[in-house]
Amino acid sequence: MGLPIVGISLGDVSGIGPEVTAAALALPRVRRALVPVVFGDGPTLERFPLFRKYARATPATLGRALEPTVCVVSELSEKHRVPGSPSRAGGRAQYAYVMAAIAAARAGHVDALCTAPVSKEEISRAGIPFMGHTEVLAEAFGVEVMMLMDGPRVRVALATNHVPLSALPRLLTVEKLTEQLRLLTRELTPVLGRRPCIGVLGLNPHAGEGGLLGREEVEIISPAIRKARASRVDAHGPLPADGVFARPDEISYDVVLAMYHDQGLIPAKALDFERTVNVTLGLPVPRTSPDHGTAYSLAGTGKASHVPMTEALLKAVQLCAGAPRGPRRPARDR
Repeated sequence: MGLPIVGISLGDVSGIGPEVTAAALALPRVRRALVPVVFGDGPTLERFPLFRKYARATPATLGRALEPTVCVVSELSEKHRVPGSPSRAGGRAQYAYVMAAIAAARAGHVDALCTAPVSKEEISRAGIPFMGHTEVLAEAFGVEVMMLMDGPRVRVALATNHVPLSALPRLLTVEKLTEQLRLLTRELTPVLGRRPCIGVLGLNPHAGEGGLLGREEVEIISPAIRKARASRVDAHGPLPADGVFARPDEISYDVVLAMYHDQGLIPAKALDFERTVNVTLGLPVPRTSPDHGTAYSLAGTGKASHVPMTEALLKAVQLCAGAPRGPRRPARDR
């Protein structure tokens, strides 16, 4: 069947995305694992000797790649592609790379997606509403998704993503959490070869202390766990977050479901920042991303580490194993 084709969106060209992508793709173990299709800016990609060797395409001419390929989505002027100096034109362009990669995945031209870091602020300044890759992917494919931080010491999934803390009480429902626990089980069973054991965190300190510190555990989280267990989901909790993460090497769960962004991402990043990969669960194609931002202060200095991008690319390959290959259409198009 050949190597999996991984579509890579270049991220903000004024950030570290281009250089860490080039460095990761130059590694022999990455070259042996996948066929890259890089969606990005023509002049920016020309700066790197590696990309000058790649075949050329545009979104209109792209098919299934037989060799490493650059898909030129933009031709930014020099002032809009300066390392460390983001621009509105760059904001529009980085969003266009993501959308071109998604279109290629839907058409079956690539088997997985790996997204270099973007700037939500610059995309928004360019007039494009953007909360994050996860939300854009969910809308594009017409599916419910979950964010999973997949690290070497702990996996942490998020019940909610980029939302204000004040919105949590109305966003957490029995139905939502039950379906998320089922989704985690469906997505991770092929990876683990068995049903995952899921630890479910509480929302409040000490998992609510039986209702003394909040009612969400009693009225929402516990009923959701019971409903999920009735459908053969191996879920346990609600658990106090500080207790679960206090001894990370002794966590007995295959994955921990956190109720909100920082509850899950702070320990995941603190435990292993470089090797933790952001994975979007629920999509018809694997999608991964390094767990860092655009790092404008490092852009162009040669000091940015390629390890997170390398891990994200290899994780995409791992998740791609056994996945069906062909056109993918969003649910609303079927």
